[in-house]
Amino acid sequence: MRKVSSYQKLLFKAAAVSLSFSLVAGCSSPQAGSPQAGNSADSGNTRTETAEAPANPEPKRGGSITVAVSNEPDTLDIHKTGMAVANQIVGNLGASLVTQDPETLEFQPYLAESWEVSEDGKTWTFKIRTGVKFHDGTEMTARSFAETYQRALNPETQGKVAASNLSEVESVEAPDDTTLILHLKQPFAPLLQYLSDPGWLQPLSLRAIEKAGDGYGRQPVGVGPWKFEKWENGKSISFVRNEEFAWADPIFKNQGAAYPDRLEYRFITENQTMLAALDSASIDIARGVLAKDVVKYRNDPNYEVKEMLRNGLGLFVMMNTRRPVFQDLDVRKAINMGINKEAIMKAVIQGEGVIAHGPLPPSLFGYDEESEKYGIKYNPDEAKALLEKAGYARNAQGIYEKGGQPLKLDLLTQSGTWAQAAQLIQAMLKEIGVEVNIVTLEWGALVDTATNGNFDMTLMGYTYNDPDVLYLFLHSSQADDGLNFSYVKDGKLDGLLEKGRTTVDSEARKQVYKEIQQYVVEQAWWVPIYTEKQFSVVRKPVEGVRVHPLRGLMYHDSWVNQ
Repeated sequence: MRKVSSYQKLLFKAAAVSLSFSLVAGCSSPQAGSPQAGNSADSGNTRTETAEAPANPEPKRGGSITVAVSNEPDTLDIHKTGMAVANQIVGNLGASLVTQDPETLEFQPYLAESWEVSEDGKTWTFKIRTGVKFHDGTEMTARSFAETYQRALNPETQGKVAASNLSEVESVEAPDDTTLILHLKQPFAPLLQYLSDPGWLQPLSLRAIEKAGDGYGRQPVGVGPWKFEKWENGKSISFVRNEEFAWADPIFKNQGAAYPDRLEYRFITENQTMLAALDSASIDIARGVLAKDVVKYRNDPNYEVKEMLRNGLGLFVMMNTRRPVFQDLDVRKAINMGINKEAIMKAVIQGEGVIAHGPLPPSLFGYDEESEKYGIKYNPDEAKALLEKAGYARNAQGIYEKGGQPLKLDLLTQSGTWAQAAQLIQAMLKEIGVEVNIVTLEWGALVDTATNGNFDMTLMGYTYNDPDVLYLFLHSSQADDGLNFSYVKDGKLDGLLEKGRTTVDSEARKQVYKEIQQYVVEQAWWVPIYTEKQFSVVRKPVEGVRVHPLRGLMYHDSWVNQ
């Protein structure tokens, strides 16, 4: 099996960095977040309507919407960036081959009217819709997609996430204007997930790229509802409405051009500065609002709080099985039983999340609800009994030891609320006779240390849109130079993970991941702790902002009630 590509690793690091920095501030990103399974797109709407305002006012054209984001992208050439914020912004310029229903998470046609998959799962044929135009007037055809994917895969492009998402594509062809054929190296179930993203894999105008040359990243062109207007360094990126847009994603109520005249992304690094801008009406939407700050907006009718559950585990402990101590299943189970997840969630994120019972959150496809029953429960007495079964005995200081060696473990973390969680874990494990030494590192140093295997335990989190993330974290091919920091090398698990990514039938694939989750819990390589809610605050008069469980905030039904 292939190793994780450097760009998949880059994507993970970018997502995890965004996670870590939000945790530093005390709260809980994209691309590549989610509410609980089965929730509607508008779940988390906590606004109370005022008596004077009509409950369902009609959308109006005009006005502008300003959204705060915490960092500035490096480029808007989507093939040449690994930044989640770039994908978030560029998604407004583009559209996707297929789409994903926000309630059922089922895939539906979009720029592809239909598709067929060969019996061996290696040939995907898409029927491309007609009548779609790029912002530069170029007609979008199947060849547009073929040229886009070929550019992403061309080594000369130095493609990042887009190239990684197409890594299982062996070749692309477009025999005519409405037929796109992808030939895969092997069946690859997450393919539709990648193709449903309007950012990374949107069709690009090769004419616009050739015309702009090296400057394309500063003047991008797409087929979406918004056209690039300008980029003010260090300040903002803005778009204007694409008046010709008449091919909206079918998940939206608005099937025509966007309602507002402009959409602007403003770069605001500091959390308190962002909230001050929201309060002063300098911005309309604040993303990534911390749990501790969201209370005042929930009770204010002038604001609407949108929430979703991260599409990934917000916090978990990885144990390094290179260490002899963690090659003992009873010890791994004892560590699991010694950690009170609910207490950590209440202290670190004010209870704004859900307890994690296994390696997948309820926001991802394939989550097994039964994991709430078979997940390892907090039980300090049973934890002590397991350590004694493993041959440990208490010394005079109350710490378990074996062969004269006390059970003392290092725990990697970073500053902020991860450090707060680490301190709680340290105290909890001390109660069961395990001494923990906290090692606080910057994010890059933490990842390097974990990759090199120079640790006992580390805190970790991930954001991803498909359960195939478990392949990246737990398959043996990822152990030496990938994200498998726990160094799990298990033949049974390898087979299940390979089956999970190559099983195209959804129901059959769910069963595979159900078995994977149960097995991972049984083997206790990780201590899953929680998945946090993510909050955005929308200021009136902006209406109609919706939440997609995997894309986050969606603006095409949004309008300004002037």
